[in-house]
Amino acid sequence: MKKPFKFLVVLTLFFYCGNYAFAQTPSVTDLINEGNKLQGQKKYDEAIAKFNEALKIDPENANAEYELAYALFANKKGLEGIPYLEKVVKSTHKGLIVAAYSLMGTIYDEAHQPQKAIDAFNEGIKLAPGHPQIYYNQGLAYFRNQQYAEAELDAIEAIKHDPKNASNQRLYALVTFHQNKRVNALLGFCSFLLIEPTGPRATEAYTNIQSILKGGVLKDDKGNVPKEDKESAAMNAGLTAIVAAGQAKKLLATDLLEYELKGIFTQTGQASEKKTDKTFFDKFFADYLYKLAQSNNMPPFTHMVAEHTPITGDLKDWVDNMERGF
Repeated sequence: MKKPFKFLVVLTLFFYCGNYAFAQTPSVTDLINEGNKLQGQKKYDEAIAKFNEALKIDPENANAEYELAYALFANKKGLEGIPYLEKVVKSTHKGLIVAAYSLMGTIYDEAHQPQKAIDAFNEGIKLAPGHPQIYYNQGLAYFRNQQYAEAELDAIEAIKHDPKNASNQRLYALVTFHQNKRVNALLGFCSFLLIEPTGPRATEAYTNIQSILKGGVLKDDKGNVPKEDKESAAMNAGLTAIVAAGQAKKLLATDLLEYELKGIFTQTGQASEKKTDKTFFDKFFADYLYKLAQSNNMPPFTHMVAEHTPITGDLKDWVDNMERGF
């Protein structure tokens, strides 16, 4: 029955093309598919041409509008895609609408228009509150706008919806470091390395860990150190005491790092155990890494962190099987 239906559509369009100018046709689908293929090959100019051809046939095709906007974004012409995305969000395709808001927010973020970016991400979150990528993208926009507390909340939501995503945990670590929550950041970076132990971001995470252990803080653009809340101040003081104790023992290299990390994981985990009203940080980071500190996997973990090597052996088994909550 499909063939006669297609034939009927072709005949109808042939004789009444004026009345069916906006109808979905196989040629539109073919053009979108060709454009996507070209886009996958990073031939963005050619892909843009295909999507434009599709829109000449069907000017209200939301899929073609979205793909065109994405191709423009990939071709460093993101703002030119905004009018197409504004049409998509007025369509009836919910999945595309969410994707359009997310892309719109990313375009505005990269164009240094943070409020427009955040507004777009918020609209996407209203439609799809379970979508982790939007939380991450909005958190990144807040981070770039130095709204670190707001970025932390989005990083937490992104982690809750996708707890094994390395980027989500890295964002949490970065935004807490910028708030002078040094223990939160340290555990965040360590947790990130259990997912992504090698590569440039792993090297950067290790550098940040060393900075935190040495008492480093990130100042704001006015040169001020962020004010600590009461709990963060206590945890930071505990971290400083553990580092001092390790140095007094004259430990060096990975022996010192293992002593420091194990001590901080243990201290933070024991503090969490005493709480009746645990935070996300307590459940997801403190409790989990306290279990690591109590296992036999601290030596391989420390070497993995310091040497940026893949996770293997018993440590890999521990990571694969140890549950964590939030």
